[in-house]
Amino acid sequence: MLNRIDLSRADLNLLVLFEVVLNERHVGRAAERLALTPSAVSHGLGRLRRLLNDPLFLRTPRGVVPTARAMDLAGPIADILARTRNVISTAEPFDPAHSTRRFAIGAPDGAAAVFLLPLLAELHRVAPGIDIGVRQLLPAPGEMSPERAWRTVFADLEAGAMDIAVIPSGHIPTRFHARSLYHEDFVIAMRAGHPFADDPTLERYCEMQHLVVSFSGDPHGFVDEVLATHGYTRRIALTVPNFMFALAVIADTDLISALPRRFVAMHAARFGVISLEAPFPPTTFQLNAIASGAAMMDAGLAWIFDLLAPKHACSGNNLP
Repeated sequence: MLNRIDLSRADLNLLVLFEVVLNERHVGRAAERLALTPSAVSHGLGRLRRLLNDPLFLRTPRGVVPTARAMDLAGPIADILARTRNVISTAEPFDPAHSTRRFAIGAPDGAAAVFLLPLLAELHRVAPGIDIGVRQLLPAPGEMSPERAWRTVFADLEAGAMDIAVIPSGHIPTRFHARSLYHEDFVIAMRAGHPFADDPTLERYCEMQHLVVSFSGDPHGFVDEVLATHGYTRRIALTVPNFMFALAVIADTDLISALPRRFVAMHAARFGVISLEAPFPPTTFQLNAIASGAAMMDAGLAWIFDLLAPKHACSGNNLP
């Protein structure tokens, strides 16, 4: 955001000021929060405007409104401040009971929906000041190789774009710290009273209309590979980009879908969705929590990693 010349005259406090004014939309209220005078806030905004070459905030009778440039900068500045606060907090001994750190965890939405609620419950009990940011992870489009499908995840971990990733892959470079979170397979989900439940054979399964969760919209999934080995095909009537949306659609249609067992067990009931065992050989995969080896030297990150993936979790029996 700033070049080398700008950095020599930049003041981190100006970014804090930007954040508070953006949240308050009022110079006076921002001054109260920062324990400054309105004149000092206005002077700081003037310096920030010159630094970023934009008015940033326009005065109105009720306060100030951000410019389009200010809104574009809001995310990057919030990220800079969050990282800076984390860096400063790591200079002190980590105490989860009093920590106010934020950790970023990346995972596919079907996995996040399984581990997040137990994690939040435990944080509420032992570390109520810690915040979590969840980032959706997706495999590289069209990439069939497990080693390469999640390659951007490893790059983002090393770059510090997130602290921990949870991915369905055992192909993890040795420079990363990894631990098995749980094992997963698939069940066939459908609305209560669906006629397939009366005759859940493979032939009947292939006659149904199917929903596939696919962020890219590609209708071909792992089930189709399994069916092809037995000489069967199926009709993919709909693709949707995430698993929660899939449950909502299944609840009100005759579509059926192969969904992760643990995800369905935790969330299907609220949608009135039921599940049956798949009428084809199960595909089982392992969810691994990973972090960079260097990041694990941070006591706080190591603590949250152990909370997410305890050392005794290799069987996955500790999760719902």
